[in-house]
This record gives sequence, C-alpha cells and structure tokens, in this order.
Amino acid sequence: MDLKVLLTGSGGREHALAWKLAASKRVQQIFVAPGNAGTASEDKISNLDVDVMDFAAQIEFARREKIDLVIIGPEAPLVAGVVDQFEQAGIACFGPGKAAAQLEGSKTFTKNFLKKYQIPTARYGSFEDVDLAIEFTKNMSLPMVIKADGLAAGKGVVIVHSLDEAEFIIRDMLSGHAFGEAGARVVIEEFLEGEEASFIVIADGEHYLPFASSQDHKAAFDGDMGPNTGGMGAYSPAPVVTDEISRKIMEEIITPTLSGMRDLGHPYTGFLYAGLMIDADGNPKVIEFNCRFGDPETQPIMMRLKSDLAELCLAALDGNLAATKIEFTDEVALTVVVAAGGYPGDYAEGDVITGLDQTAPGKIFHAGTTLDRGEVRSRGGRVLGVTGTGKTVALARAAAYDLIEGISFSKMQYRTDIGYRALVREDAL
Repeated sequence: MDLKVLLTGSGGREHALAWKLAASKRVQQIFVAPGNAGTASEDKISNLDVDVMDFAAQIEFARREKIDLVIIGPEAPLVAGVVDQFEQAGIACFGPGKAAAQLEGSKTFTKNFLKKYQIPTARYGSFEDVDLAIEFTKNMSLPMVIKADGLAAGKGVVIVHSLDEAEFIIRDMLSGHAFGEAGARVVIEEFLEGEEASFIVIADGEHYLPFASSQDHKAAFDGDMGPNTGGMGAYSPAPVVTDEISRKIMEEIITPTLSGMRDLGHPYTGFLYAGLMIDADGNPKVIEFNCRFGDPETQPIMMRLKSDLAELCLAALDGNLAATKIEFTDEVALTVVVAAGGYPGDYAEGDVITGLDQTAPGKIFHAGTTLDRGEVRSRGGRVLGVTGTGKTVALARAAAYDLIEGISFSKMQYRTDIGYRALVREDAL
C-alpha cells in the first residue's frame, strides 16, 4: 500500500517527523502544511501553503488528494479539535480529540485530573481571582512556580523567588493579560527539586508503546539561566531515566493517565508527552502533559527510531499497539537549537543561512526557515535543530557542535552546554 500522508506544522518537530515518515517503504508522498525550507528539500516531501489552523482547507485537500493518513504536529490545532473534524469527514487523523487534548490545553484540568487519579505531581492551586491567588502564595514555600493555564508556546511558566515577584506575575497574567486568553487563569505550584526528563509514548486509547527517553533544556542561556523558551536543545536517551525509573513512570503515571482518560470518556489516541521531575530518590512527578511530540525532543528521538513511524501511527489508530513493537538504535543523539538573536524576546527575520549542506554524523533539521528564490532565510525564533549522533554523549555532542561551526547567519544564538548533565554522568562511569 502506497500511503499519502498529510502532516501539519512548520517547526523542527515536523521536519523530523516528515523525515522519518519518508523513510517508510509504505509511504509514497508526504505533504507538510505549511512546512519550512527543510521539508521542502527532502525526498518524497512537498510543502502545502495552508495554515495549521485552517481545518477546512486541510480537509478539502485531504479529500482531493485521497490522503490515507493525517498527522497533526503542533498543539494549538489539537486543542482546538482538529482531529474531531477530520474524523467527522471520514479521514484517518492521528492525534487526540479535543476532549483528550485538554491534558495540554488546560493546566487546571490536568492538575485536577492528576489529583483525582492520584498521579504524583506538585501541590497546587488554580485561580481566576487576583486577590485569592496572591493570598494562596503566602502559604507556599519559595521558590514557587506560576503558570498560565492555557497554551503559551512553552513560555507561560515563571519561577518566582519572592512574594513581591509572585504578586507582580499574578497581576501581569490575570489583569495585565501578559499571555492573553492563556493567562485568564493561573496555576500556582510548589517548586519541585530534581532532574527533568521527557517521557513520550504513542497511545491507542488503551495500550501504549514508550519512545526512547530524552531531556530538554528550557532555559535560554548556558547553565539553565535566562527566561524559559520552547526548548534550546535535547538529547536521547536521558541517563536519569534508568530501567527502574522507566518502570515507575509507566506504572505510576502513564498507565493510570490512559486509564483515567478512558474513565472520563476521553480515550487518548496520539502522542502523549509527560514532562517529569525525577527526585533524588528516583521518584517521578508530573510537571506537565503535552498532547503531541516535544520540540526539540522529536529530533534526537527520530534519529534513534528504527521502527516505521507510519506503521506505528496506523497501528495506534487501529487500536493495535499491543501487537506492535518499537525499536531504537543504541546510539546517542543530541540536538542543539540555533535561534535568532534575541529569542525568546524580539528577534530578527529574513537573514540568509549558509552551511546547511554538511553531511557529518547527524542531521540539520529546520524550524524557523523559509525558501526565498533558492536561498534559505531565517523566519525567526528557533531556526534550526542541529543534531549529532555518536556512541557516547560526548561524541554526539561534538558532532552537533561541529555542524554548528559550519553554519552562519546574522546574530545566531545557541547554548554551548547542551547535554551537560548526561556528560557528568558519562564521565562518572
């Protein structure tokens, strides 16, 4: 069967997913809506000039082109219910429906869900009223975490170190509308100590298969300093997730989450991303859920995935993951995000990028790029996900930074310490 696939999104996640889908012998052609300069240059892949939120145009195209499988990349269309609309049109669409996507769309829904099903997470309160929220902070230890309830592109999370700072952030979110609709409600949480990890699974409503573990780097600058971003780098596997901790994550978090969603009448099909904090005793707690693959975690995980991604998605849609296997290489893959100068604040766009034709051990995934008369230009934000591979973290890291040495565009910025925790663990062996 020659599959025609429509994938929506334009980031590094979508380039990596499309690249892995193109490796499938079953896939004939992939359309990426709207895609980027990287997806435009791959075999079997074509860009489609349709916005990720234009569901009607996507459905019309899928009907016209007889698309066999639709995969939704980013969170906003999932939270808005795109999967439900494709299903109503009779088109196979991979991802959670609107009700299930609340796990990312509303932090309040998720925190209440975790409490109901006794899934480990931080102590919290959820508020729409400024005064009640400020009063709640007076009984919390410092530092504490304040989150915009809705989607804020990975930036609606602030760690505060004083009650005055907490009051300022609460007023800014609830009264100043710093994050628009996303900040109309805030969640205030205790600060969790430990090491973060990303644990992503593919689920069919009842059964699931775990992807390789990974670790993201959210802070903008070296040493985990600066504002939160959508992610400045990631690597896989994450040494903090030992076999024993992986078992705990599945037993204490993933299994009860899927069971709880079924219990609520919202069976979860799609990629489910659990952002976790692993404490010093190896106990995992949920920081957040995402209803799609992480970005940049997708890039190193796809580099290591040996299984056919299209077949995995089809098996999930058929409810057949229990009879399916998932395999990964033993190599380490490490991605360094190269961003436009100023990110996550104001940044420049339209700069010509050179050095993208390198073939070192790894892959340069595009995110914020566009093609302009044959030249690749930056579209701002996170521009590239430069991914190295190797038998060790040190080798994968060296490969990624070697690739970056050959890349150039005006005011490009990136962290120089991606993978530092894993390096420490590796050196200790």
